[in-house]
Amino acid sequence: MPSSDETPRALRWLLWLAGTVSLGLGILGVALPGLPTTPFVLLAAACYAKASPRLHGWLRGHRFFGPMVRDWEEHRSLSRRTKRFAQVTMLLMVSLSAWGLRERPVLLGVVLVAAAIGVWVVARIPTRKT
Repeated sequence: MPSSDETPRALRWLLWLAGTVSLGLGILGVALPGLPTTPFVLLAAACYAKASPRLHGWLRGHRFFGPMVRDWEEHRSLSRRTKRFAQVTMLLMVSLSAWGLRERPVLLGVVLVAAAIGVWVVARIPTRKT
């Protein structure tokens, strides 16, 4: 993996932009049903690793996102606790949304499909026993 000094400036800018958009989606995923936080945060970390060592270090040290980034970078997997937290949070938010959208079946269907995709994405991430 080339360091940020070896990565062309235009590519670093695009990676920074992709990382920032991904981190934004990950933050939205905390509250929006079906939008998983973990894969977007991990993508942001990968983009920042090549684009900006400062932002990558900030993300690794973040009190909420840092543990999942460090776990992924060190083990290429997530702990059962992290996966369980992600899936339970998605289930809670989908349940609240489903209740709120119970009279709008089309939107309810969209939320349920998005949630199923989100749970599937998180389930596919390798699980570590610790």
